[in-house]
Amino acid sequence: MHLLQGGAEHKVPVVISKMFKDQAADQTGMLFIGDAIMQVNGINVESATHEEVVHLLRNAGDEVTITVQYLREAPSFLKLPLGSPGPSSDHSSGASSPLFDSGLHLNGNSINTAPSSPSSPIANEPKYEKRWLDTLSVPLSMARISRYRAGTDKLRSNAFEVLALDGVSTGILQFYTAQESADWLRAISTNISDLTLQNMKMANKCCSPSDQVIHMGWVHERLEGTDSSQLYKFKFLALKGSSFYIFSTPPVSTLDWVRAEKIYNLCEVLFKIHKLWLADDCWLQANLYLGIHQDFDLEDHRPYCFSVMVGHGKSHYFNVELCSELAVWEKSFQRAIFLEVQRTGSKTYMCSWQGDTLCFTVDFALGFTCFDSKTKNVLWRFKFSQLKGSSDDGKTRVKLLFQNLDTKQIETKENFRKVIKDKSATVLLSLDLLYAPEGKYIPH
Repeated sequence: MHLLQGGAEHKVPVVISKMFKDQAADQTGMLFIGDAIMQVNGINVESATHEEVVHLLRNAGDEVTITVQYLREAPSFLKLPLGSPGPSSDHSSGASSPLFDSGLHLNGNSINTAPSSPSSPIANEPKYEKRWLDTLSVPLSMARISRYRAGTDKLRSNAFEVLALDGVSTGILQFYTAQESADWLRAISTNISDLTLQNMKMANKCCSPSDQVIHMGWVHERLEGTDSSQLYKFKFLALKGSSFYIFSTPPVSTLDWVRAEKIYNLCEVLFKIHKLWLADDCWLQANLYLGIHQDFDLEDHRPYCFSVMVGHGKSHYFNVELCSELAVWEKSFQRAIFLEVQRTGSKTYMCSWQGDTLCFTVDFALGFTCFDSKTKNVLWRFKFSQLKGSSDDGKTRVKLLFQNLDTKQIETKENFRKVIKDKSATVLLSLDLLYAPEGKYIPH
């Protein structure tokens, strides 16, 4: 036996307000104070009045199947403090529903399941069946996660949202503790990553060895300009073959790859980590492993940010949800660029140095060579192992630092000015950060 309160006249479903020990409802072990009755024998009673629900239960017969869901508003509605076990009574079970008991489907049957004597303790004892009902299903393949309030850089407190590829959303998932939120965030993110990896493997079956997908996934891109109502927008990035792709929606077919918003050659981009906050899912050694540049003067307040410079001083600025995602993007860019430089082998640029028009060649095997464009005379040549540093102005000027093998002194080659405005400065700096045996990241 149990007592009910609420109903449509109170603008809440009918709620279990009291339970009595050793009665049928209490014996199930699956009904709790605060549970709202959603269905009775398949009839939806979520918007029914108190009288209508009581009438249905009294006339339900020997077998009653009810669907219940824990009501968050129940403690205040029942005049109970949050987390209270309910009114104390010698005859009351005092059980209150935990969060994970929402969605239970209970089946009480007073018909005997086997012949038994009238004196048997199981005679006339109800049997109960428990199973979960899905209230919402969100496919995680190509899904994305957001912890931020729309249009702001403010993290939600112990909450996040999951959005499926087809637009279905979980709504805001609110958790009681930061640890619980972080655990679920990592679990869902890992599931999405595993499914993305499966999609990559399927896509790579149709691609040549030189056109494989290295990595892809969702990020937030910071929008240009300060008058935008939304500071960041979801973008889907992919590293495939010789190119870096930026999509508004993930590519799900071969034809989708040519519909990217932006496509850049990997030899002409530079990846840089901007900021990392050592928070719940990071470890102190992360900045050593990642080669972090802590730019605390940035305007935004989001952690786990990186940019991709694409030439002529233009950059795309991105943010990811987890530190682990940042590490994967760093490693993936490193590998993708290394493979593309290795495939390209050699590239020559026209430039000017000390007033003369020269040719500057970057060769994966031989290193750097500068020679006269007319006479072909070599002015200087250095191996990659001699390169100790490089910088550029993001536009046309490049500065290179080489170590002389004989004197061990550092020689500076600077003030290269591009004759043709392409992206060689980015290429050189990318090579500076990239080159090492097996593509291992060794910053100079």
